[in-house]
Parts: sequence; C-alpha cells; structure tokens
Amino acid sequence: MIEAKKLTKKFGTTAALDEISFSIGSGSVFGLVGSNGAGKSTFLRTLAGIYKPGGGEVLLDGAAPFENSEVKSQIFFISDFPYFLPQASLKEMAAFYSRLYPSWSQKRFEELCGMFPIDSKSKIVNMSKGMQRQAAIICAIATQPRCLLMDEVFDGLDPVMRQLLKRIVSGEVAQREMTVVIASHNLRELEDFCDHVGLFHKGGVVFERDLDELKLGISKVQAVFKPMPELSAFAPLEIIKTEMHGSLINLVIRGTKDEILEKINGLNPVFAEVLPLTLEEVFISEMEVAGYDLENILN
Repeated sequence: MIEAKKLTKKFGTTAALDEISFSIGSGSVFGLVGSNGAGKSTFLRTLAGIYKPGGGEVLLDGAAPFENSEVKSQIFFISDFPYFLPQASLKEMAAFYSRLYPSWSQKRFEELCGMFPIDSKSKIVNMSKGMQRQAAIICAIATQPRCLLMDEVFDGLDPVMRQLLKRIVSGEVAQREMTVVIASHNLRELEDFCDHVGLFHKGGVVFERDLDELKLGISKVQAVFKPMPELSAFAPLEIIKTEMHGSLINLVIRGTKDEILEKINGLNPVFAEVLPLTLEEVFISEMEVAGYDLENILN
C-alpha cells in the first residue's frame, strides 16, 4: 500500500505538494490527473525517492523510499523524459538494470522485446520518442517491480502501442499484484485502465474516488420536447447540470436509469435517452457542484 500523510514539498516559496493525504491500495492502478504544475510529477518523484519530503511522509508498505535502497529496488519510475545511459542500447540498459534490481527477469525482458517492434541492439538516443518510451516500458516491466510509476507514458505512443502497454501492465497487476500510479493530462486515456483516479490541483488532492463508485448513480439525459416544459417540471429529479438548445435539453442527473426515464417520460418528450458519462464528464459535473471550474483546471 502507498500512503501519503500530510505530504509537503516546496520549491522556494511554491508548494508543489501541500499537506496531501490519501492512500493507494496494493494491486491497483491509480490515475493522477491535473494541469501542469498541479503536483503530479512531484508526487511521483517523491514516491520514487528522488525528492525528500519537506514535511509529512510518503510510504510504500510502511517504509519511506528516500535514501532507502531496499524500498527503491521495489519501485520503477518512468519519467516524462525517460533517462538512459549515454549511447546505450536497450540490451545494455537491460544489463545495467539487472545489476540494480534483484527481481530482474531476463526471460520477461526477452518476451517483451518480442512484443514491441524495437531493436535491442540499436542506440536508444537515435530512436524516436515513441520508441524510447517502448524501451523504458520494457526495462520497467522486466525489473518486476512491486510499484510502477509512470509520468505521461502514453505521450508519443501510437494507438496500437498504447493498447499493448495497457494489456501488459494490466496483466502484471493481475498476476503479481503490482501497484501502478500513472500521471496523465488525458482522462479519456485512463478511463478503461485505472481502478481509482485522483485529481491534483495547485499542490492539493481535490478529488479521489474509485471509478466504479464515481460512475455509479449518475447519468446524462438527452431529450427533445415540443414545447419545452418549464425547468420547475424537472424539479423531482436530482439535477447536477442543465444545458438547453432550443427543443433539446441535456441533463446530468443522479439516480438509476429506470428512475430517471420514468420521470422524464412522464413529461411526454418527443425523444429521450439515458447515456453513460465519460470519466471527464463525471469529474466536471462533480467538481462544478463542489465549486471548482474543472474545465479550466484540466486545460
């Protein structure tokens, strides 16, 4: 389990992390979302043991990673700009990591090299951004870490490679109960991948929730009325958000699909349907209710 307890990290007078507290269960995939400067990368680097907390603590199974080689050997961090030894090939990086990580699996390394279209003998510095990401992913999985940290790892990967990455990481989580923390600007990219999602903003954790729980009991309704009823007619519904365009009304409503349709159909619409919300729509709706301009936060 990963635990942040009033974790603080400042750079000068700027609090990149401002007394944040939350936990991430073992064997789960946790998504960190938020704008630039929200604190996502700082949190990952602190959890990886690169940064020393300025206050509070972050723990992996009860132990702090900073200056703790035993804990660090159980963590692999893929930064937004992955580091490789100068002029090294993927094969040479594999030899390097095999000496650092007791859990290194040469068999798994060779399996992964067969999955990704990459030449393990070519110099990584000459590879494209996407190929360098693939090299970092191969090394990361081959170390067999208990905790895998990834910062904007999808950046530079084509759609096929993104799906391959998700499949491989999901398999590691299922088979070895590896814990994954992934930071991204793109909520849609995380939607079919994460168990939990947390929103960072200005060094704080604004929102953290299980995805199934987050989506449960909230739906989007599109309906056409001629004529359009007064808004008071929709009062029995627990409406979170309303948008009207002529005879079309879009509503975000709490409640079950059957309950919502029963009440909407009672108003005699020309057409009505209940649609599932995307993760981004759920976040925006929930946070607007809480008083946050989430669309501005995410852009």
